[in-house]
Amino acid sequence: MAYTSLHIDKLKKGFIPGQKITIHDIVDFYEQFNERIKRSTIDWRIYKLTQKGILHRLSRGVYALSESEIQEYVPEIDKALKGLAKKINDQFPFVNTCVWSTKWLNEFMLHQPGRFYTILEVDRDVMESVFYALKDQGKDVFLDPSTEILNQYVANAKEPVIITHLTTEAPIQEVNQVSTTTLEKMLVDIYCDPDLYATFQGAELQRIYQTAFDKYHINEPRMLRYASRRTKKTEIQELINKSKQRQ
Repeated sequence: MAYTSLHIDKLKKGFIPGQKITIHDIVDFYEQFNERIKRSTIDWRIYKLTQKGILHRLSRGVYALSESEIQEYVPEIDKALKGLAKKINDQFPFVNTCVWSTKWLNEFMLHQPGRFYTILEVDRDVMESVFYALKDQGKDVFLDPSTEILNQYVANAKEPVIITHLTTEAPIQEVNQVSTTTLEKMLVDIYCDPDLYATFQGAELQRIYQTAFDKYHINEPRMLRYASRRTKKTEIQELINKSKQRQ
């Protein structure tokens, strides 16, 4: 696929690495080449620029040119995840959500697990309501399952959806109109919930961290703030340090 429409060379000349670039700045930049450019086209270009590591996200709607070509983590949202997110947003429009798949961890692992599940995080006070709504739609859904349920039922389910509570101020991102996890959040969660993410523990956990830090831009302060909210800041800092020592 050609990326000439991204005007990467001109973008690099127009902004300084590290400089804050707002959505408005990016719109202005691309309107130089096409005054009638659609916002959806600009959103697609931002997605591709972050995927290629040209831009990295600083905060909601704010970006910067990357100092190097290291990539920004932007997961691929498939139809199933997008459909699930839409169902929840339609039925519970004011609920905070985060939906993602454990198959996204495969790219960081040596031993590839054969089964995956969808994680749906929602506000604690609506977890049960969301559970029954999905159950009524015929979904293979589990509400905050115990280790026993995970081993006996989730492991044998075809397309399991696991509902857990969304930690307040968790670092999430929006990709293709779906509220989903950031890499920082995913890395913290797999450590903090070892029963839920049993496949990703031990030596595999350290490998996931090291590969993630090798391949992608990671906002460490944001990651540690979230780890602190999950009362695991010291442990996560140690994992980060070990990952960097092996680079």
